[in-house]
Amino acid sequence: MTRRPRWLSGIRLVLLALVVTWSAFPIALVVLASFKPAKMIFDIPPRLFFMPTLENYRSLLQAWPEFFPRLLNSLIITVGTTALTVIASSLAGYVYARYRGGLLTASAFFMVVIRMLPPIVITLPLFPVANWLGVMDTYSLLIALYATFFVSLGTWIMKTFVDQIPVELEEAAFVDGASLGQTLRRVILPLTVPGMIASGVFVLVYAWNEFLFAFIFTTTRAKTAPLLLSEMLGAVTGVDWGAVFAAATIQLVPILVFVIAVQKYLIAGLTAGSVKG
Repeated sequence: MTRRPRWLSGIRLVLLALVVTWSAFPIALVVLASFKPAKMIFDIPPRLFFMPTLENYRSLLQAWPEFFPRLLNSLIITVGTTALTVIASSLAGYVYARYRGGLLTASAFFMVVIRMLPPIVITLPLFPVANWLGVMDTYSLLIALYATFFVSLGTWIMKTFVDQIPVELEEAAFVDGASLGQTLRRVILPLTVPGMIASGVFVLVYAWNEFLFAFIFTTTRAKTAPLLLSEMLGAVTGVDWGAVFAAATIQLVPILVFVIAVQKYLIAGLTAGSVKG
């Protein structure tokens, strides 16, 4: 096996470092700013060494006490959306992987077309329908909307993982007397856990940060953290940037830690099907 030249490996490392820096630098600025005294936040050049303070977090609690209830709303909606999407995508992915037919082909094409439409195109006609059904400003409405918007991506991820499972395993389960439901629970789903986690990560990140649907379909009860952040930026009394950066950090850190923790499954979802055994 031919060894790669050292200079080529060096270039790859430099490019990787540039990409990581490009992605992490804005995040680092936000987190650092949340611990800076207000007068230092917009110093040019930015100060990397300073005496940390929790004053911005205290200001957030005092001026915007509703932030944490809104954060809880985001958590409930995100967990519900992720669970619903993963379940629906797993079942749909199995169907698309194991069955063929004109109706299935048409439905697959329809899912792709709908996914390509801008979300605002879908929200406008849905608004009077949601109002008529009496589900405005509820968790269930946002969960259904988010899941519907992302179930197509989850389905294709799960289809790729199911395609990699030998059909003989299912046939053996059927010969042993297992029903379709038992085969799914005991054979298919355990083997597609990495795919479920991968699709779940995409949905979770989207639902946690989603703004448009929450802005249009909520007012008070189901309002999420991104909406409150937008209100903080548009406060009539002026923008308390320290509190804004503190709120952004609190919203950012949990999802960032989660994505880092499951990154191997995310990579598996992105590369599934790229290598044939």
